[in-house]
Amino acid sequence: MSKRERKPSAGQKAAAKAPAAQAGLLGVGLDNADGHKRITTGDQFVLVGGSAETHERMAETTIKTFEELKRRDKRLETVDPRELAEILHKSTPR
Repeated sequence: MSKRERKPSAGQKAAAKAPAAQAGLLGVGLDNADGHKRITTGDQFVLVGGSAETHERMAETTIKTFEELKRRDKRLETVDPRELAEILHKSTPR
């Protein structure tokens, strides 16, 4: 190794091997009184619990959110949290 070449430091090696950013949405419904265990999963989300109505609203919100992210050419891993909050609010059925 010449004087100009340097071995990467341990920190540089760790940074080079760092896993890609991951993100996911978690929806939790707390109003279940019928005893059903509702779980819906996708590549980047998990929805658990809630009444049938609440679980359906969470699912619709999640689907619309990912559709809007796709329209904006954004990924969950990189979208600004404020922008994501705005998209979630807009995607929630009234």
